[in-house]
Amino acid sequence: MVANIRIEDATWPDDEAPLRTVRQKVFVEEQSIDPAIEWDSLEPSCQHFIAYDGERPIATGRLSPAGKIGRMAVLPQYRGSGIGRRILDHICDFAREHGHRQVHLHAQSGATAFYEKSGFQIDGPGFVEAGIDHLPMSREL
Repeated sequence: MVANIRIEDATWPDDEAPLRTVRQKVFVEEQSIDPAIEWDSLEPSCQHFIAYDGERPIATGRLSPAGKIGRMAVLPQYRGSGIGRRILDHICDFAREHGHRQVHLHAQSGATAFYEKSGFQIDGPGFVEAGIDHLPMSREL
């Protein structure tokens, strides 16, 4: 576990720069997702979350008003350190505290085991989103 990590609730207008820093690196550069798909009209209405190592943003996630978790991203050098799990747990806690009984997400196929360890279950057939295989998953809170 990395020592000086903190997770903050964030908003698109106030925290757009650090959110973009992580997501640009992970989704646009690493996974070659078209920026026109990555940055969508839901940004202002979602609750965002950022994990920091000191002052450096290292992981993100967001929760839509409908309870969909998305844009989970961890910088490569922090993967496997537990940061992804911590930010996911934080998002689920936030959702529960704000009246959601269930959360759902579209997991990249290679990440389903990560989400299953946090209580998510596959609940539908696979599909392609942004050129990447995904599976729908959900979790009761």
